[in-house]
Amino acid sequence: MKPDVPLVQIHNATIWRGTTCVFEQLDLTIRQHERVAIVGPNGSGKTTLLKAINRELYPVARPDSVFRILGRDSWNVWELRKHIGVVSQDLQQRYTPATTALEVVVSGFHSSIGVHGTLAKRVNEQQIAAARETLDKLGIGSLANIALRSMSTGQQRRCILARALVHKPQTLILDEPTSGLDFAASFDYLTRIRRLSDAGRNILIVTHHLNEIPPEIDRVVLLQNGQIAADGPKTDVLTDEILSEVYEVSIRVKEIEGYYLAYPGKSAKT
Repeated sequence: MKPDVPLVQIHNATIWRGTTCVFEQLDLTIRQHERVAIVGPNGSGKTTLLKAINRELYPVARPDSVFRILGRDSWNVWELRKHIGVVSQDLQQRYTPATTALEVVVSGFHSSIGVHGTLAKRVNEQQIAAARETLDKLGIGSLANIALRSMSTGQQRRCILARALVHKPQTLILDEPTSGLDFAASFDYLTRIRRLSDAGRNILIVTHHLNEIPPEIDRVVLLQNGQIAADGPKTDVLTDEILSEVYEVSIRVKEIEGYYLAYPGKSAKT
């Protein structure tokens, strides 16, 4: 893929989710090799934007509208997964508790939830070997034949991360990456994300928790009611004034060793 082709190129896009128009005349460009966080309150459009990038939703087709992923207007979803891996709690919850770690990761080759029925016949030895190698790299190789129900939530999330990585995609999209994890699992997961970023992968994080944004993230896109409220370097976007206006509550922000933490402002009710 040519490095000068944007990862995401959106111009004048209208996107509906069900009967709700979430975005209208949306403009957004994310270049390859950028590390970006998409932040905003619940209902601001984060999930809709993620689903559109992931080709689960499509914008309204109009002559003056552009919505390209890696320079292309349309993708075969199986081919797209070779370039973009997605990790989310929603995806994790779609697997049955009896699914093994190995089955989760191998299903990434087929963009499926599990590898049951006739799909199992399409699994080959190369895919199994690649899945085992990816589990080993994430420190859960010993869980290959263990069912999800016998794992901690953190181990399950690493299985989903392995599923996304098995294609060795250049871009990872992480939706609320530490949702449901305790401190130990959250810190471990964030450390792994930082390593992946250091390895040169594009990282796109979708979150409303500032502490989920690793120091390596350079740019923040802040959404509010289907509009881009702010877009730029995180030092310029993650400020008391901007966040307080978007979230409509007094917010203070503290930066600690590259991480940002939000806490109630002075005018917050007690």
